[in-house]
Amino acid sequence: MDYIELVRGMLFSPVETFQKVKTADLGDALKYFLILVLINTVLSVIISLVVLSSMWVVYSSIYESLGIVVPATIGAGMVAIAILMIFGSIFILFIAAAWLHLWVYILGGRKGYIETLKAIAYGATPELLIGWIPFIGFIGSIWSFILTILGVRELQEMSTGKAAAAAIIAVVVLAIIIILVAAFLFIAYMEMMQVPMNLY
Repeated sequence: MDYIELVRGMLFSPVETFQKVKTADLGDALKYFLILVLINTVLSVIISLVVLSSMWVVYSSIYESLGIVVPATIGAGMVAIAILMIFGSIFILFIAAAWLHLWVYILGGRKGYIETLKAIAYGATPELLIGWIPFIGFIGSIWSFILTILGVRELQEMSTGKAAAAAIIAVVVLAIIIILVAAFLFIAYMEMMQVPMNLY
């Protein structure tokens, strides 16, 4: 199955396509994911350059007065961001797969971590293809979340309910952890700010 066929399958017939990629190994999934990440990165950088170019008139005089060569700075910055996006996406893929697989395993999934990773890698197709588009990119994220559930169901051979529960629990628990950490840091920051005031 070539990559274009895979993309088409994931978008329009995901269940059948997930069944076909059951025999795919980790390398196949990573290659597919990396190709889509590269496409997403290039398009995201282009959009960023368009936005930055529109701001050029406003900020160019400020940068020039500081002796900063803006085109060179932006170019180097975009390259650095692109590299970080690529490696960051791969890193997040492995971490997200491990986190999701924890809940998949708890709910009965026994086909292994790699199958969960494949579900996320292939399921990310819509997000990576349209996630770079301003204002509507979130549709790709929702679509990918649904595809990931279908992927977990097919690759882990679980029921739809258990696959959905694993994905939802993973997201909800992570959100709660982030909120708690943010609240803790905020409280700690506020307490630190009050110390100098009490000295007076």
